Formats: sequence, C-alpha cells, structure tokens
Amino acid sequence: MTEAARLPTTSRLRQLGRGVRLPKRKRREQLLAVAQDVFAANGYHATAMDEIAERAGVSKPVLYQHFPGKLDLYSALLDVHVDELIAAVKEALSSTTDNKQRVKNAVGAFYDFVNSETGAYRMVFESDLRGEPAVQAAVDRATEAPVDAITKTITSDAGLSEDKARLLASGLVGLSQVSARFWLDNHNSISRDDAVSLIATLAWRGIGAGFPLQQ
Repeated sequence: MTEAARLPTTSRLRQLGRGVRLPKRKRREQLLAVAQDVFAANGYHATAMDEIAERAGVSKPVLYQHFPGKLDLYSALLDVHVDELIAAVKEALSSTTDNKQRVKNAVGAFYDFVNSETGAYRMVFESDLRGEPAVQAAVDRATEAPVDAITKTITSDAGLSEDKARLLASGLVGLSQVSARFWLDNHNSISRDDAVSLIATLAWRGIGAGFPLQQ
C-alpha cells in the first residue's frame, strides 16, 4: 500500500509516537499526517518546522532526519496527494469496462479529491509555490498523469490517434478539475452525486456519442 493510500486514514498517527520509537516508515507517515494539519491550518509560509516537530512529539533533529527542510516536507506531502489523485483516476478507469461508467467514475474521482477533508486539493491546484521546481513538477503531474491514463483508454477503445485521444482526455480532466472546484465553493446548492452526474453526462454526450467504441 502506498503513502497516498494510507495518509487519509492515518488520523491516529497524529497522536502516535510521543516518546515511542517508531519504524522509519511509520514515523514518516506520522510526520506527514501532522504536517498536513499544520500546513492546512497555517499555510506554507506561516508554518514552522518547530511546530510540526512539537505536535508530532519528536525532536527537530528527528524531523530533519526525515525531511531536510520545510520545502522538502511540503514537496513530499504534495507528492503523496498527487499520487492519491492519480491512483483514484486509474482505479476509476479500471473498475469497469462500461465506458459511460468510466467517464462518471473519472469525474467522481476529481470531485472526491477536491472534497477531501484534508484540503489536499488546495496544495495541488492552488499552490502559491509554483516557482519552486519540485512543487511545479508535482502540480504538473496532477494533470499530466490522469491525462495519460485517460488517453490510453480512449486510444484503445475509440480507435483514435494518440493526439486526438490526448486532446479529449485533456478536456475531460480540465472539465472535471474546474467544475469540481467550482462545485466545492458553491456545493450547498447541489449534491456531490448530482454534480458528478451532470458533468459526466456532458462529457459522455461529447465523447461517448461522438467517438463510439470500435469493434
């Protein structure tokens, strides 16, 4: 199981490890879980490594053994969240052979990511550190990897060239990302399921009707 799969379910790790020696992997998970809370509450610039170490119940040297600096810690956490999104999109595509349902599942993956209580999507899609190469690379990967996965599916099923399939995949990813973020800011007026269905229907009528499965 990857860090991306574990991090959203590691709330207990936030309190684990005070005065206890943890295996390196578990300690890293705990530090990432605590760091997520602090970054979400304070933002990057107002977050101090001292606070993360204190809340994790470790000394600063222990924290720096795992992450040499604040940007390294932030980048590692960002990578975890991007991996989480990519895994969700790939699962959405592989969970069924029904392409209409695949589209809906893929849209739903973005909505679930944006609606996560961790606030991870703000780190990925609204990062104010894009001038940092490591951060920009992770942010780019959050779009490029889902596009790659959807391109592969469209190319295989619709018989389109890779260039055409990639353009359609980019459209679906962009539609999902932007509408999900808009929905989050206004979601009191419409449920998650209704929003996903609306956007999936819009996408399917374009992709599914225009580019049917090739036998």
